[in-house]
Amino acid sequence: MKIDKGEFRKTAVQLLKYGVIGVMNTVITLVTFYVLNTKAEVSYGISNVVGYILGVINSFIWNRKWVFKTHNNVRREALLFGGGFLLCLTLQGIVSWVLLEGLGWKSLPDDVIPFMPMAKSGQNIVMVIAMVVYTLANYAYNRLVTFKEH
Repeated sequence: MKIDKGEFRKTAVQLLKYGVIGVMNTVITLVTFYVLNTKAEVSYGISNVVGYILGVINSFIWNRKWVFKTHNNVRREALLFGGGFLLCLTLQGIVSWVLLEGLGWKSLPDDVIPFMPMAKSGQNIVMVIAMVVYTLANYAYNRLVTFKEH
């Protein structure tokens, strides 16, 4: 199978842009959480939800305009985007549960990574793996479903 260089380059650029948006979303979520929870003394749960909502809105706007550059029906894309977020978040939860509970990674020793011992190392490792799964699945969903070129 021959790989089309133009398509490969387009995908690589999109993934890079998608990653930049992901970093922005993380910053927005964390700053919102910090301001609401720490400064305004809003509960953890509400602060977290508001942070995620603002991150998802930011993600939709930037992915639509900058990463995928679509001009399709905005309401349809917003609904698909929200559905994709929930679907991929569920997938992330399933991956986390399987690794933590099913495979017992929750009980990994703190020194499982010799050069970087940490408390709850299994949970930290699983979080990274689950975030990668979420990011790749969400990118694929948005490219193939939400912002599909017509």
